Amino acid sequence: MRRGTDLDFDWRLIRSFLAALDSGSLLAASRLLNASQPTLGRHIAELESQLGVVLFERTGQGLLPTAMATQLAESARVMENGALALSRGVAGANAATAGTVRLSASQAAARHLLPAILARMRLELPEIQIELVASNEVSNLLRREADIALRMTRPETASLVARRVGRFALGAFAQRDYLRRRGTPRHWTDLLRHDLLGYDRDESILRSSAELGAPLQREDFCFRTDDVSVYWEALRHGMGIGFVAESLARSDPEVVRVLPALKLPALPVWLAVHREVRTDRRIRAVYDFLVRTLPAAL
Repeated sequence: MRRGTDLDFDWRLIRSFLAALDSGSLLAASRLLNASQPTLGRHIAELESQLGVVLFERTGQGLLPTAMATQLAESARVMENGALALSRGVAGANAATAGTVRLSASQAAARHLLPAILARMRLELPEIQIELVASNEVSNLLRREADIALRMTRPETASLVARRVGRFALGAFAQRDYLRRRGTPRHWTDLLRHDLLGYDRDESILRSSAELGAPLQREDFCFRTDDVSVYWEALRHGMGIGFVAESLARSDPEVVRVLPALKLPALPVWLAVHREVRTDRRIRAVYDFLVRTLPAAL
């Protein structure tokens, strides 16, 4: 509704606009907001009508933002941050410890690192329920996709508190039966005569090999996947030599290190939480527990 030259916005329209902008399609946006596609479509159409502009071009590949949508996004995000700050303020006013905390971590950390830690947490904080988001996608703490996130990169947003809790030391490993069949490499260049396990879209192994002076190509890997759990199972079953965290390799006595002198860049591990959320006693209790227990586990 117009009041002079101003518009009385329905916040839901802005929320739907940003979800569509970030997701690139109504389907992905509907999953993000847990709403129906027709509802989001109506929200965007209503916002376009109120503003008198076209925000998206509908294509076969999804939604293509117009120049006007890109221009308005910054102001829309200011509104979003204000609304979320209000929500966090209300949540932070709740001093109760009991309740749910949503934790985000990579698939590898969620499967191989966190279960033992969360079992201990259950004994110490029995009044708290944990929702674990196991995904290699970076959860957006500002939008409350998670309360706490375990990340391999340090968040750059000023409103987030990030603490480095350790690192994943990496190495080259193989299953014993594989080494009995194919022999043990003695030098980095020997790897080219072996079956190697690599990543698909993740190019970290390729970059590390280039830094070591013996660059590998995608075609040098007999198997490629970005699913770390599948990657680990392939290594455990003797498919070839792979590159995994030392802490993970120690979980199976049939997996042994090769080329121990090979120094691969370690992955830092950061624990991130929203600055305002730390005033919530429930989230603070989980955060403090993870700060205490993660370094030894890593």
